[in-house]
Formats: sequence, C-alpha cells, structure tokens
Amino acid sequence: MNVTDKRMLIIRFSALGDVAMTIPAIYSLAVKYPELHIDVVTRPFFARLFINAPSNITVHGVDLNGEFKGINGTFRLLRFLAGLKPDYVADLHNVLRTWIIDRYFLMRGVKVAMVDKLRKNRKDVLKKGIEQPNFIERYIDVFRQLGFQVSLTFQTLFHNSKNETSIEILHPAVGIAPFARYYNKTYPPALMKEAVDLLAAEGYNVYLFGGRGKEAEELAHWQADNDRCTSLAGRFALEEEIALMSEMDLMVSMDSANQHMAGLAGTKVLSIWGSTTPGCGFLGYGQKVENTICLNLECQPCTVAGSPECPLGHLNCMNGITPQSIVTKIKSLLGA
Repeated sequence: MNVTDKRMLIIRFSALGDVAMTIPAIYSLAVKYPELHIDVVTRPFFARLFINAPSNITVHGVDLNGEFKGINGTFRLLRFLAGLKPDYVADLHNVLRTWIIDRYFLMRGVKVAMVDKLRKNRKDVLKKGIEQPNFIERYIDVFRQLGFQVSLTFQTLFHNSKNETSIEILHPAVGIAPFARYYNKTYPPALMKEAVDLLAAEGYNVYLFGGRGKEAEELAHWQADNDRCTSLAGRFALEEEIALMSEMDLMVSMDSANQHMAGLAGTKVLSIWGSTTPGCGFLGYGQKVENTICLNLECQPCTVAGSPECPLGHLNCMNGITPQSIVTKIKSLLGA
C-alpha cells in the first residue's frame, strides 16, 4: 500500500488508561508504514504518554475545557483538524464529539473508521460472562478497516533509549499502585498495606505509586511504617513515573491506568480485579490472564468500566482476596 504523502488523523480524547491502550496500536502502525504521517489528537496531559514516538507521529494536545469547549469550541476544533488535511480518520473514541468530527470528514470524501465499543454486547458481559475482545485489538481493527494491515509489534516505550530516573531503585523491586478511580475497582487499602508489610518482611523493596493529595498522604504513612517501603506518589512528572515503572521487577495494579502505563514500560504486571474482570476487554498490553487475581464470583463483573459502590453492598470480589494470596502470587511471578 503506497501511502507516501498521506496523512491519518487519530482521535482519542480520554481517559488516561484508554489513551495509553492506543499507543501499542499507533506505534505498530507507524513502524509498519513509516511513510504515513500520523496526527494524534488527545488532551494535553494525555499527550505526554507518547514517549519516544516514531518520527512520523505528531501528537496534538487540545484543551476541551478551554479553547475547544462547547459548541463554538467544537467548530474551532473542526477548523483545526481540517487544517491537518487528513486522508484517513481513525476514530478510537466513538462518542458524540467524535461522531460530529467523523461526519464532517465523511461529507468531504475522507475515509473514516470508528472503534466498535460493542455497547450492545454489554449485557452479555454482565449477565452471561461472555468475554469481549481487548480494546487494543479493536484499535488495530480500525486501522485495518482503513486498509492498513497492521500487527501488534510494539514492545516498550524505552526500547531504543535509556530511561533516566532521578532516584536509585533497589532490587528486588515491586511497584504497587493501590488506587483506582472507582471504589469497586480498588482493593481495600488496609488489606493492601498488610500485603506491603508482608512483602517487606520477606526482603522485597516496595515502591508505591499514586496521585497527589489524599493518595500521596496515605502512602506517606505506609512509608513511615516500613523502611523497605518508598512512596513515589506525587513526586514525579508522568514521563518519569513511567520510567520508574520500567525499573520495577513487577508492578501490582488495579484495573486502572497504572496497569496500562506499566505495560507500555515493558514491565510485568500483576493486576487485581473487582467489579470488572479481564473479560471486559481492558487487560493491559503484554499481560496474560494468568498474571491476574480475579475471584470470578457469580456477581462479577457488575460493571464494564467501574462505579462508586458495590451494588450488593459487600464487595466480596475484593474483600475475598487475602493479602497473603497477593504476596504468594507476586513471589510466583518473580520466580521466588
């Protein structure tokens, strides 16, 4: 396929983990078709995920809460995107705003393809436990619909460069990101702290990842209680945080953006699942179902993306996982 001087516009505005999941597909596309120029449009903060991007990728951070907010902002966004003069549009988001963008380019004869979120199949996931295709594969399918025969060849954001970090990591190093956006996707912090203390008692160096504010405050208390525990929460820019994940021997994460960032860093991940399950399609890149802890209760999954409470009020999907079982799984994955 000759795509010299051709341009593809790729759209994915949110959220952090979802944008991270586009990177293996986009980088694989860029490497397979180095003569194709790729414009990626996302939010400014998420644009920072595109570390060491192939030279034919340009990432545009657009502020949907500022210049491009509302109806007038949507018209400004359309004018900006039209100025990129795409020959192809890959809509990896599939929401109202991107439908407008898609229609705009379709009316101008541009070839457009949209990711299938399988919204009609969600009842099959929640009621019947039928597994859904991983979203990374769905993104690849969008490129194939546009005529680009792509396979996933991505390995790591740091494949061709040394990732510099400002602190020394002591090994064996286990990174733990104990929080998620939603309550029912978060392993109870008190139980996770028990797992951290058990790991430290067995000689592992534990590095805690989290956000600024309340998360950083709580993890600072965990660090104060254990001299083998170091909190990295709120201390580093996103780019260095991902570089630090690449230094871990293993990352432990919820079904959150952290599992995806660690996957981009090429690090093995143990992911812990509660209200959602790997079958919902959000397992991180390069991860295996065997590298997960999921009790697969009859009530799992109860949501595809997470929610602020357990609909049954007990959160057995998380409370039923013991701290010792997490430590045992970590040791198994590390070959200890």
